[in-house]
Amino acid sequence: MHTPSLSRRQLLRAGTAAAVTAAATPLFAQTRTKTLRIGYQKFNTLNILKGTGQLEKALAPAGVKLEWAEFLGGSQLSEALATGAIDFGHASDGIGIFQQASGKGLVYLAAESPYPGGVGFLVPRDSPLRSVRDLKGKRVVTGRGYNTQYVLIRALEAAGLRYEDIEPVYIVTASDTIAAYQSGSVAAIGLWDPFLAAAQLATDSRVLFDGTGLSDNRTYHFAQPEFARANADVLRTVFSELRKANEWAQAHPADVVATLAPQLKVDPKVLALATERRHYGVVALTPAIAKEQQGLADVFAQLKLIPKPIEVKDAFFDLNLV
Repeated sequence: MHTPSLSRRQLLRAGTAAAVTAAATPLFAQTRTKTLRIGYQKFNTLNILKGTGQLEKALAPAGVKLEWAEFLGGSQLSEALATGAIDFGHASDGIGIFQQASGKGLVYLAAESPYPGGVGFLVPRDSPLRSVRDLKGKRVVTGRGYNTQYVLIRALEAAGLRYEDIEPVYIVTASDTIAAYQSGSVAAIGLWDPFLAAAQLATDSRVLFDGTGLSDNRTYHFAQPEFARANADVLRTVFSELRKANEWAQAHPADVVATLAPQLKVDPKVLALATERRHYGVVALTPAIAKEQQGLADVFAQLKLIPKPIEVKDAFFDLNLV
């Protein structure tokens, strides 16, 4: 049987199309990963999944191995994602705004359930401060662009105050926040779990306010879009196991504490306090969640914490992973 040969022009066109396709697709995105590098932070759902060891078992038949990297904060984790040091990880709502505004190309893959009680502001138990309005003119510790800053701004607005009515003290780490608090140089501090729970138990303090009614304080899962697109099947397994881990954690809070306490080297009482006010669950990205995140983006743009306004929904990446 005779098969007509391609003309030289057809061959050139085919070659040009192939070259364009190859140029448009980053090299690292053309093959599925054999080692999935996951970034996580203390006391989060990925941390719980790591503790169960189930993801390793689920990915073994596909020949995919895991490397876990712990980060002190979401800013360090998102930078590692942006530079390709890790492939996938989670960070807080505020970090998501900064990474999008920076133009580094990270995308949202999914969200975690609301956790408003996991972020709050502490004052000494005998402090005369009894309401948010009492913070006027006071020095208050928060992180620049942190979930604590957004909750503080919303709380001040609800009390009829402006951010300029307090003196923000910007501190990067939870340990430095506690040090400033114990020095007596600030009136209130903002923290997030498990550090919030640890401070509640280690100091003679009370919660002046938390995120309830102010912020859902979600954690989000991020990746580079090219990596996510090339490894959707691997990520689908990750989220399937993550869902199982969340369901287990919600039903067995005591076991969560027993699993994580030795791994994190955190007092079980601290984890118990943080766990009892948390609802575990990974959820798909929705217009309502985009609106929620847009609130942070607009506030951070008004404060000029980000260089320009952004549309959060532009960074939502739907691969039907959840």
